[in-house]
Amino acid sequence: MGKKGKEKNTKNKAKHSRLMAQKKNKVKSEKELRRERLKEMIKDKNAN
Repeated sequence: MGKKGKEKNTKNKAKHSRLMAQKKNKVKSEKELRRERLKEMIKDKNAN
């Protein structure tokens, strides 16, 4: 039998999953930015 009344903990779970998604996206974008910078450095080094 399910519980009656207000659902437990749904706001916290939604907030947590949103925050974790933000964190994951931030790390992913920083990693991509670093990769682009390294590519530019290598390109400049090889040009000289």
